[in-house]
Amino acid sequence: MNSYNIPITKIDLSDLEKEEVIKTLSSGWIVQGPKVAEFEKEFSKFVNVNYSVAVSSCTTALHLALLLLDVKEGDEVIVPSFTFVATANVVEYVKAKPIFADIDIKTFNISIDSILSIIESKKYKRLKVLMPVNLFGLSAPLDKIIKIAKEYSLKVIEDSACGFGSYINGKHSGTFGDIGCFSFHPRKIITTGEGGMLITNDEDIYKRAQKLRNHGAIINNTKDYNLSSFYLSDYDEVGYNYRMTDLQASLGLIQLKRAQEILDKRYRIVKRYYNDLSNEEKILLPYVPDNYIHSYQSFVVLFTYGYDLNEILNKKNKDLVKKIILKKEKFIEYLSNVGVYTRQGTHAVHLLSYYKNKYKINALDLYNSFLAHYLTISLPLYDMNNNEYSYVIENIKSGLKNI
Repeated sequence: MNSYNIPITKIDLSDLEKEEVIKTLSSGWIVQGPKVAEFEKEFSKFVNVNYSVAVSSCTTALHLALLLLDVKEGDEVIVPSFTFVATANVVEYVKAKPIFADIDIKTFNISIDSILSIIESKKYKRLKVLMPVNLFGLSAPLDKIIKIAKEYSLKVIEDSACGFGSYINGKHSGTFGDIGCFSFHPRKIITTGEGGMLITNDEDIYKRAQKLRNHGAIINNTKDYNLSSFYLSDYDEVGYNYRMTDLQASLGLIQLKRAQEILDKRYRIVKRYYNDLSNEEKILLPYVPDNYIHSYQSFVVLFTYGYDLNEILNKKNKDLVKKIILKKEKFIEYLSNVGVYTRQGTHAVHLLSYYKNKYKINALDLYNSFLAHYLTISLPLYDMNNNEYSYVIENIKSGLKNI
């Protein structure tokens, strides 16, 4: 079989998106305007929430979320370590302190036991927000998280950057907490190039979010003085330029209309992965709890080299873990050499230089996050044709057999 270059993902675009973008260009209105408003309305319908505010990225949505919940310097925010660095960075933006929780190695999402351990330790006197991440398209245990938040008077921000199309008992991710934040980066299920969405059911949060994303502008008050509407808006607080453009929103509108089609194409490949890799003992496939719908923003496996997970989880087995990491490196190198590209699922933030140096967290203190950092592999996931998929699966099996 001829060799291929198989990327980690490809954007799913049709002629409909191109036509819509051209229409917006032709209209002459390309900054934030009617298309953004329409996209917000349709997104609210899709996820079943009262209010949506389109912004420039999920990172800016998360930043606004912290400001909207009045997180200040010295406050503490619980975040999982195993997540993209932006989850922790936004806490630094507002000069609060990220408190890193460990994860459940089966789901890669924040651990309830770790959350409770942090709260019940009494070490943290200014805990204000819980920020779970709905990672790789699987929701965190949000029902339990909301219960904990109510018991301890904490607010909840859902980092649902990867969570579009993810549900628990029919309820869409991002709608459980006070605020949910989504990403439309090209690696996500639907894309606007760059872009994000902040959602809430709280009208006051919604109105202030609209202000803060637009430099802090409030509704024009010139009527109070019988002046014309040609005067600029008033500003009663410092805001940000976190706006989405109509060009991006026009792309997002069609992507949203095609969302189920895009998801179904991914599910087709996911189903084949489960069928073809279920007997491979050297990797653990993504786990989905009962009553959860996984949207598979990424298809992330845990490389175990055939060892029992409990053995790997034993901190005393350091030499075993080193051995497995080396074998994983050989496996992904093999795939790279044949043109099948992979990457680690994401990183453990407490291992990254800035956070490691600032907070002096021992690498093994958040052991499951440490393991996920080194042992996860994100396999290619997009609408592969039969030849591409056959090439991928053939080389995955060959690589696992030969390492």
